[in-house]
Amino acid sequence: MRCPAHSVPRLPGLPRAAAARIAWALVFFLGLTLRAFAAERVEFTWPTPSKAWEVGRAVRTMLQDAGSGDPESGAFGGVRSGGRQFHEGIDIKASARDRRGEPADSVFAAMDGVVRHVNATAGDSNYGRYVVIEHPDQTPAVYTLYAHLARIQPGLTSGAHVSRGQVLGLMGHSSNGNIPRDRAHLHFEMGLMVTRDFQSWYRSRKFGSPNEHGLWNGMNLMGFDPLDFLEKWRARKVNTFQDYFAQVPAAVRLRIGTRRVPDFVLRYPSLLTSPLPAAVGGWEIAFDWTGLPISWTPLTGAETIGLREGQPRILAVDAAIERRERSRTLVVSRRGNWTPAHDLETVLQQLFGMR
Repeated sequence: MRCPAHSVPRLPGLPRAAAARIAWALVFFLGLTLRAFAAERVEFTWPTPSKAWEVGRAVRTMLQDAGSGDPESGAFGGVRSGGRQFHEGIDIKASARDRRGEPADSVFAAMDGVVRHVNATAGDSNYGRYVVIEHPDQTPAVYTLYAHLARIQPGLTSGAHVSRGQVLGLMGHSSNGNIPRDRAHLHFEMGLMVTRDFQSWYRSRKFGSPNEHGLWNGMNLMGFDPLDFLEKWRARKVNTFQDYFAQVPAAVRLRIGTRRVPDFVLRYPSLLTSPLPAAVGGWEIAFDWTGLPISWTPLTGAETIGLREGQPRILAVDAAIERRERSRTLVVSRRGNWTPAHDLETVLQQLFGMR
């Protein structure tokens, strides 16, 4: 089925290509104008009963350590194994326990949204029992993820609309591994989904096990730091997720020649810097240090002359970020030239169907 986003109205008296460019420009700038008027400050509820973040306590009072004894190991990013292991979320510790020592904290929806995935079988994922909510009222429409639940609220199903503060389940330590009871926590993520063609990529990798979670498999979800967003939001440095992404520093910027329009762009059009041309010849993309694409500039065919089809060309690298963030490797230097490394290659494969 042809995506409605590709349907461009004809304008009388103009060649089709010119009409298409004008129509796309009108749609793009009208969209920006409407978003500017409609963008309201995010309304957010902390996803557990803990008041630590709300009253401004130190991070160590709200995060569960990963076994090291250091609460910072429950934060986002390269916080484990001496900075070499990436953690794509935050681990919120229990604020109350029952007589058996099990956590007694309810887990709440952080914002209004739509339930996209419910995994009720602990052994099917290292997330254990988990729920993913998409937030279509936000720009872009981020997801939030709630993992390691002891139980999921009865009647909570995919497609259900939930309100901010609504109970989703009970904090626990479920996983396909072994999380000790004394380290029970809520693993909480905020992020963007990479591609709707995830199953093709998954099949091509021959993992040897079925994809039990469809589009909401953790390998198709790219998180950003919830605490970084929330601290800036609380300080009123940002009001919306669009504001937040606009100030995230780029670690890598590249160009790629391809006529493909990734569904990522169609789902998150607020990350576009300019309207789509009548015919896309390629893209200039900025990535944050984790590999999350935060800015997209469509290119015409003339702007991609000299680029090999499907071969990315690195334009700029923030070497200080690359040196500092050791848990992700986006680029490597070969013979004096930057080339994509494993983590960036994976994202590009998923976005553009590269194999």
